[in-house]
Amino acid sequence: MSDAILEHPFKPIVFNDTKILILGSFPSIKSFENNFYYAHPRNQFWKILEALTGYPVNNRDQKIWLLKECKLGLWDMIGSCQRDNSLDSSLEDEVVNDIPALLSAYPNIEKIAFTGKKAQALFEMHFSYLEIERVYLPSPSPA
Repeated sequence: MSDAILEHPFKPIVFNDTKILILGSFPSIKSFENNFYYAHPRNQFWKILEALTGYPVNNRDQKIWLLKECKLGLWDMIGSCQRDNSLDSSLEDEVVNDIPALLSAYPNIEKIAFTGKKAQALFEMHFSYLEIERVYLPSPSPA
């Protein structure tokens, strides 16, 4: 396990009219390198959203536009941690993001969707008291 503590590199992407907040666990190494969410070329996240909406996702601006147009927000459960690789199973010493503060700042959010079991488990461990609809999505990761 690496001794380095990694800080989450991105701010949440949320708009005043966001209705659904999509929460992952923590950015992959490729996402760190490419400075954006779900940036591993084999991750299906953006391809799935493109297929569902019909909107192109060829670059960062198009991805952000799609999120805004569909009233979707994007963030991760973990604000900092240690890890050896991009697998959720390698994440240790996790410090969770302040999800209640984000929900308070964006009161239009009415549902949370999790893109993996780790994100869902961390949410339930720390924020199960929050009265908000939750849905589990299959992980878009090739792992």
